[in-house]
Amino acid sequence: MSDPFQSYAHSVTERFLRYVVIDTQSDPTSPTCPSTLKQKNLGRLLAAELQALGLADAHMDEHGYVYATIPATTDKAVPVICFCSHMDTSPDCSGADVKPQIVRNYRGGDIVLPGDPSQVIRPSEHPALAGQIGQDIVTSDGTTLLGADNKAGIAEIMDAAQFLLSNPAIKHGTIKILFTPDEEIGRGVDRVDLKKLGADFGYTMDGETAGNIEDETFSADGATIIINGVSAHPGFAKGKMEHAIKIASAIVDRLPKDTCSPETTEAREGFLHPVGVSGTLEQARLDFIVRDFSEQGLRQKEALLEDIVKDVMRDYPRSSYEMQVKAQYRNMKEVIDLHPEIVTYAEDAIRRAGLAPVRTSIRGGTDGSRLSFMGLPCPNIFAGEHAFHSRREWVSVGDMEKAVQTIVHLAMIWEERS
Repeated sequence: MSDPFQSYAHSVTERFLRYVVIDTQSDPTSPTCPSTLKQKNLGRLLAAELQALGLADAHMDEHGYVYATIPATTDKAVPVICFCSHMDTSPDCSGADVKPQIVRNYRGGDIVLPGDPSQVIRPSEHPALAGQIGQDIVTSDGTTLLGADNKAGIAEIMDAAQFLLSNPAIKHGTIKILFTPDEEIGRGVDRVDLKKLGADFGYTMDGETAGNIEDETFSADGATIIINGVSAHPGFAKGKMEHAIKIASAIVDRLPKDTCSPETTEAREGFLHPVGVSGTLEQARLDFIVRDFSEQGLRQKEALLEDIVKDVMRDYPRSSYEMQVKAQYRNMKEVIDLHPEIVTYAEDAIRRAGLAPVRTSIRGGTDGSRLSFMGLPCPNIFAGEHAFHSRREWVSVGDMEKAVQTIVHLAMIWEERS
């Protein structure tokens, strides 16, 4: 098969550098959608660029979602596929005033980030660098995150759209584009209009290593514990006061030390993770996220947490607690396994792009986790992003270009096999 990209000048890096300087950090404490209005600054730009490519229906809705349609170039009845990426960056690290740097022709060794020389991307900590010799690598200056998660995915979808629209002889079915806000705070598809989107299957471009396709995510719950202590004047508190903050602290202290936490688990191991604590003498609140690949694993960890709470509360007989568990998202594998061709076609597209496909699991979630259970089966394809949510985040230009090629080949494969 001839290489359709042989004479194509990719726009993905130019686009990526343009997008990352727009601050789109989301805010978990905000009740609005999008959680931050600045996400719409990128949404407006993307909608305008899609319109400039000739996609007349491209628009951003009132909630900050960007939709567009690439019309089919075939008479075949082909399932409508969607490519999706999120516009927001993580609240964990500043995304304001990003200054991207390009390390040309990487020759190995440490990458010292110029804005903060204490921030060093070391091969010993980032083994994926070993496969990047001779490649151009994009980083921040070390004072902010880069935003490759997920602006690399956005730039890849945009470049693939430009390629397909510039090459109408390439046969493909109808392709939908979806850019979402607030994925990083778990609300990325809260207001998505799937009827308007009109897709049968989807792919998020939000994965890490080139060649990877992820068809499995954590299942996720949130757990909240409210401690009701006993207040008393501190000068006359002996035998009376039961301090809610101290009770909460005791609960955290009794969590497993060598297992069941993000810092002690890997691969298919789940965890309990405290993400918030607040309170006063009389009442305190603990917030946890609970993660596991199976429903049974979630239940076991939630039972462990409540056992710890009950054990601590025995020392405070006049205090009480309430524990609430809320489902967040579920392992998309149980939906995707009903449609094995979605992953098979993606693996074939990755091969056509010149890479070896690797099927793997995500120790986290994507918009695709929830979309799958909303009726849009949606595995996750690599975008090339590494060390996301940190100031040492980086992405390879070559990997982004391979992701663009994977998108195009995937569109072609769906048409060929319909």
